[in-house]
Amino acid sequence: MSGASPPGVATLALRALRLACPWCGGGPVRVSWFRLRESCGACGLMLERGEPGWFLGALTMQLGALELLFAVVFVAVAWRTWPDPPWDLLLWGSVVTLVVGALVGYPFAKLGWLAFDLAFRPPAADEFRRPT
Repeated sequence: MSGASPPGVATLALRALRLACPWCGGGPVRVSWFRLRESCGACGLMLERGEPGWFLGALTMQLGALELLFAVVFVAVAWRTWPDPPWDLLLWGSVVTLVVGALVGYPFAKLGWLAFDLAFRPPAADEFRRPT
């Protein structure tokens, strides 16, 4: 951990959206699409903060984003096609959107939750490991 000031909230969030380490902007941080490394390959920040169930926040954040996306698209399509909305298309399109969104958004949600947590609780020195 360097003596530099911690990154701002926007910087943390943008780095997470790039699927990079929210703290340093480096990486690698992923082993695969569905699995993060134990620590950042550049700065050594532990990517899981240690509390049991910590990533439930990531799943909650992802669920909220998907529900918002679903609601906006559903209402927009129903509004645009009223009085005869394509109910079958809305039903199956919603299912596909939610399943694909959950799979695609998974690493973004995990790193986004880490960025959110780092904004409120910067890491202590013992949360860094030697980069591998």
